[in-house]
Amino acid sequence: MAQAYMTETGGGGTGPDRRGSRLRRLYDGLRGDRGIWRRGIVSAALAVVLALVMLLHARIPNTVGNLGSLSETFLPWLGVVFVPLLLILAVVRKSATALIALLVPVAVWLNLFGGLLGDKTGSGGDLTVATHNVNAENPDPSGTARDVAASGADVLALEELKASAVPVYERALASTYRYHSVQGTVGLWSRYPLSGVRVVDIKLGWTRAMRATVTTPDGQVAVYVAHMPSVRVKLAAGFTARQRDTSADALGEAIADEKLGRVVLLGDLNGTMNDRSLNAVTSQMRSTQGAAGSGFGFSWPASFPMARIDQIMVRGVEPVSSWTLPRTGSDHLPVAARVKVATPAS
Repeated sequence: MAQAYMTETGGGGTGPDRRGSRLRRLYDGLRGDRGIWRRGIVSAALAVVLALVMLLHARIPNTVGNLGSLSETFLPWLGVVFVPLLLILAVVRKSATALIALLVPVAVWLNLFGGLLGDKTGSGGDLTVATHNVNAENPDPSGTARDVAASGADVLALEELKASAVPVYERALASTYRYHSVQGTVGLWSRYPLSGVRVVDIKLGWTRAMRATVTTPDGQVAVYVAHMPSVRVKLAAGFTARQRDTSADALGEAIADEKLGRVVLLGDLNGTMNDRSLNAVTSQMRSTQGAAGSGFGFSWPASFPMARIDQIMVRGVEPVSSWTLPRTGSDHLPVAARVKVATPAS
């Protein structure tokens, strides 16, 4: 007599069936877990605090260690770092309360920085500008000069120029840029004629800022080059930035007094667009990265960029695109932008 045998595979069902069964068991287990709402209260509270810090960052006082400026410098990272950590805690604790609370900082972060996640890069433009803090201790100034010249910039600003290295940069850039001027530790190289070159006093006692008129085929542009004083994070003093803030105010006054309608600021401001201490500058100019870039455009440190402290800002010209350039021998990344000088309002 013939007998038929049936062989069971896997543990009672096909792959998708098993996965569905597991999900159902997990759902049923969580639904029956009355502690799912009571657990994770601390994680939920931390999520709300994180959201409030990001939302109310402008109200964090600078009176103690410049904590306000410090938080604003690294503001995007508050969400990038702490939201995943809180998510892990919520999952480990199996807390619905913590998971729902986590939506608050996510919403705040997206409101603040979601616009930077898309690609706003356009096409066209008639002037390419670039800026680079070359680092006074750069081991290869000649190579750095060639790298930034290869970006195709029509106007190039360099900061932190050591006196002994200036001739090296001048020789390396001579074939690309017919016009240039070095004032103190900053310099400007241009394919187009320079005039009205002068030092800009940013209340330091030595020269780290300059201004020049660049006569482009589409009109004159006032170009400022600036290197704000460095800031430090010290255990005893916090975020020390008083001299930087004073210099930013002085630079803002100089730009506000500029007679030309078209203005471009290139330089290392040692601060981000979020930093309230740079309001004297940022309130009257647009960031090319924010207006026409892709992503955050972090420029420092070059080994693992965490903040955009190297800035290209404009007034009276239209940003078309903005980007960071490949790493050189400096601890900063070069940044570049394409702008349209010949605007309808010109």
